[in-house]
Order: sequence, then structure tokens, then C-alpha cells
Amino acid sequence: MKLLKLALDWTPNINHLGFFVAKALKYYEKVGLEVKLLDPSEDNYAVTPAKKVETGTADMALCPLESVISYRSKKNSFDAVALATLFQEDLSAIVVLEDSNVHRPRDLDGRSYASYKARYEDEIVRQMIKNDGGTGQIELAYPNKLGIWETLQSKQYDATWIFLNWEGVQAEARGLDLRTFRLADYDIPYGYSPIILASENRVEKDQSSYSAFLQATKRGFLYAKQNPEEAVKILTPLVAEQDRDIDLLKSQKITVASYGKDIDWGKMEQYRVDRFLSWLKTRGLEKTSLDAEELVYQGLDF
Repeated sequence: MKLLKLALDWTPNINHLGFFVAKALKYYEKVGLEVKLLDPSEDNYAVTPAKKVETGTADMALCPLESVISYRSKKNSFDAVALATLFQEDLSAIVVLEDSNVHRPRDLDGRSYASYKARYEDEIVRQMIKNDGGTGQIELAYPNKLGIWETLQSKQYDATWIFLNWEGVQAEARGLDLRTFRLADYDIPYGYSPIILASENRVEKDQSSYSAFLQATKRGFLYAKQNPEEAVKILTPLVAEQDRDIDLLKSQKITVASYGKDIDWGKMEQYRVDRFLSWLKTRGLEKTSLDAEELVYQGLDF
């Protein structure tokens, strides 16, 4: 059995459903793989998922497309590539509490934003504010990553970035009314998130194992799409204590709409990647000559 380690981007949640289904139903085992899913709570997010791939403690990581761009373009670059995307549509949004008197992005001027400290994140949020007619003068805070959502609920900070199919569902369960600002509604052509990141060199050396992983993973996600009740039963015992109030079936019903057509699961369109890269370069956030062909690995069959 070939061992592959995937560093998750968060504690087990609905975005990861297909991986846990593939493990539970032995889809990985059937293609000769032993897959270990690394939970970031094990080290309290001391090392990011992508960094674990760079250092060799993981073979793959879940992260936004921005992580691939960042690792490729940093001074001591790492040969990060995106193997596949989990979703065809962006399920994330910047959110505030509905009773905060922040009615649109420009109202965030002078307010606080709880950031995950991702390379382009803060500037993306500032640009959203500017695109809505504000100045982008926002107070940035960097709390414990795994506790960021709670800082919004407690009104410690005014805004943060969430997944609508996870924290959004939890907010509803807790009686919290949110106001959401989606990037596409404010002329920001966001990329894919989350994607599966790996080292191009390592993939080149073992294409069969990575292809087998993606094929089994795709099978897991499509099973979850077609059998939501059975799939969420697999995830239920794995969910962190603080997330046990989330209606997993409701969360999955929101999520499956973003999978796209079954045949297209995981595929990344080069024009969307190049459009996001162009947007970053136009605003001075990225100065390299990278393009989609360098960032998205095309040699795997899934």
C-alpha cells in the first residue's frame, strides 16, 4: 500500500466529505493507497497545510489557489501545483453580523477584520471595499486561526471570511443573522478554493499514485453527492465538538450545487486561473510572469 498524507485546511467539515467517504468505503484501499488525513488542530495550525507539503511532512494539502501562486512566486520558490479543485463555484464570502450597521463593503472603512494572514487576503478585502466606493482603510487583526469565527460571533471583530456552507449554516443554527458580501458581486474574479496542492516534482515521479488518489477521491465526492444522508453519517463522529450544532445534511445540500457536472469534478479552467492572476498583477499584488499552465498540473487522469 502506498501511503499518501493530505493536510486538511481546517478541522473535519463538509468540504472534506468526499475524502472521508473514500476512506470509509475503502475506495483508496481498492486502488492500493493508504491515505492519512492530517487535521490542523493537531498542532493548532502552527504549520500551514501548504508548508507541510513544502517540508515533506505531507504529500498534498488543501488550500486556496492563492497558496500555489504564493509558493511559486516567493524568493525561495517551491514547485507547488494545483492538482484539482473541490468546487466549481466559490462558496465563501466576507461576512458581518446583521446588527452591526455594516450594510455594504464600503461601510467596513474604519472597522476591524479578522484575517487568516494569507498572502493576498488583506488586499483582496481592501479592494472589495474600494470597489464599493470606500477607501479600504480597515483595521486588520490576526487572531488564532481556528478561533477566528468565534471572534466575529462575540463581536470582538467586525468582519471575517467564512464558508457559507459551513459557518454560514452554523450561524443559522445559533440564531445569528449574517450579512454576506461575495467577491464576484464586487468585481473580484476570485480563483478556486479549496484546491489540492502538491509538489510538481513529486507528482512527476509517481503519477500513478496521484492519479489513483484523485480517481478514488472523485468517487468519494460523487457518492456524497448521490447519497447525502449516508455520507454525512460518516462525517458526523469526526466533526469537532464546537461544530456539532451544524446540520450536516443541510450543509451538504448547499455544497453539492458547487460540485458541477459529475464528469467535470476537480477540473480547473485555465481562463479562470489566468483571470485571477491578471487581476492580482493589475493591482500590483503579484509581479511574476506566472500563468495557469505553470500553476495547474495537467498530467493526471481522473
